[in-house]
Amino acid sequence: MSTVLKGSCLCHGIQYEVRSELGAIMQCHCQKCRKANGTAFATNAAIPTEAFVFLEGESLVGEYESTPGVFRTFCTRCASPLYSRRPSQPELLRLRIGTLDTQIEGRPAMHIFAASKAEWDTIADDVPQYDERPA
Repeated sequence: MSTVLKGSCLCHGIQYEVRSELGAIMQCHCQKCRKANGTAFATNAAIPTEAFVFLEGESLVGEYESTPGVFRTFCTRCASPLYSRRPSQPELLRLRIGTLDTQIEGRPAMHIFAASKAEWDTIADDVPQYDERPA
């Protein structure tokens, strides 16, 4: 088998595996990601939908449609954000990599929606910044 990454929510009620490599790691500074995570940005990586496998706690999963066609998935017990999905892109999930338990080598490849970052936040690295999500 190729790469297997393990992850869980804060309360460990949900445990999962990602049975693939991570896509590019992005730090999203849009207002919805800030609100959904309670932080200056969300750190996400795209993964194939079929690579995400629940090991425990699938009954604890909740979803919220934050924008038409964008569903944010979280633990209903501890509120940890897990991933977002779009029915228009059924092959792809955007994993919240802060829920990974397996250490990874990858580093952020870009900051997206940097034009709408919080006024109190400073991006202090040399990772490329984009006003929106690049095509």
